[in-house]
Amino acid sequence: MGVKVLEVWRSCAVAMACCLALSGAGACSSGPEHSARARIQVDRPESLADEAVRIRVSGLHPHEEVTVTAGSVDRQDVRWTGRAVVTADDAGTVDLDRARIGSGTYHGVDGMGLFWSMRPDQKDADKAAFFPKVPEQQASYNVTLAVTAGGKQIATRSLTRTWMSKGATYQALSGGRNGVYGALYLPPPHSPRRAPVLTIGGSEGGSGNPYAAALLASHGHPVLALCYFGCPGRPESLENIKLEYFATAVRFLDRNYSTGTRRPAVIGVSRGTEAAQLLAHSYPGLVSDLVLYAPSRNTTPGYPHGVAWTRDDKPVDLYPIPLDHVNGGVLAIAGDEDRLWPSAEAARDIERDHARQGALREALVYKNAGHHIGWYPYSPTARYAKNPISNGYMDLGGTTAGNARAQEDGWPRVLRLLGG
Repeated sequence: MGVKVLEVWRSCAVAMACCLALSGAGACSSGPEHSARARIQVDRPESLADEAVRIRVSGLHPHEEVTVTAGSVDRQDVRWTGRAVVTADDAGTVDLDRARIGSGTYHGVDGMGLFWSMRPDQKDADKAAFFPKVPEQQASYNVTLAVTAGGKQIATRSLTRTWMSKGATYQALSGGRNGVYGALYLPPPHSPRRAPVLTIGGSEGGSGNPYAAALLASHGHPVLALCYFGCPGRPESLENIKLEYFATAVRFLDRNYSTGTRRPAVIGVSRGTEAAQLLAHSYPGLVSDLVLYAPSRNTTPGYPHGVAWTRDDKPVDLYPIPLDHVNGGVLAIAGDEDRLWPSAEAARDIERDHARQGALREALVYKNAGHHIGWYPYSPTARYAKNPISNGYMDLGGTTAGNARAQEDGWPRVLRLLGG
């Protein structure tokens, strides 16, 4: 009996020696398959919502596969999550600026992919965009990063993404002696003063995008997010909107917030691009730069019917809308897969206007992007939007990734044009 035990012991010893010789001590180790803990490193734990964050995970086993997620909650308390399955490098590190993901909510290499590719737990992702509480209610929102290995969470970290920087203010405007309706976002008192901006939304009505207005204010721009229909005190629909109203709004900005000789800039989105161009054409010298997201080149009918724009109570119909009275630059931004209207063609036509007018006219037409390319980057966008008249969904075109790349490239160019 003792001899047999001794033989078994010798066999095991020989096998262990062979294992060590051929594969190294690590291959014969009885240690854990997955890391028990890791460390999430970020270069900007607190940042503006339009700023990129670099994310690194360290303390993993070399070549270990882990899942990295980013999660947040929208204003309806719905959870959104972005996900990437990645493999650590030789040093046991994952750098999302360099790592090519194996699977997840986005593809390829994209350091901010976890953010713009977040998907809602309880909604159709193509029909939903990520909107936390509006900036005047909650200046920032949190994103929780997490790392999972072998089915167990081994690291978490919270980031703060800010819409309104400290000291920025908000004021609701409801007519009064100024005669304008909407929302006023002002920069912190001691920030560098930049050109005031009038923002004009599209056929959704209301005051447009409050998050973009708050971000522009955080970059130093006094911003009037104008309501021209769809709010108390204004028409219910996009019909018979007076161009004089837009001129009143610009004069309000100019009188109270212009610095030096630079006049207010105007950002229009979709139907709002018509108003922006008509404003610059009808009131020479009143505005400086124009930014036109998903533009039209012509005036189009009212929504849902009738005439959209008037001046001196007369219909305004121009094909195309002239740009010869624009004092500053015109930046037209469109997606080549816009399915609502031919905004890419309109943007290119605006750029061609440069040769005739001798002024800055630039078109940015992005591949795989649709109608929803406006504003800031790193936030999930929808591919479909609800029609406020029919309650059906409109196909905006493009892909989520295409829109994300357009926003990431286009937004800094907008800020440069505005002097931000």
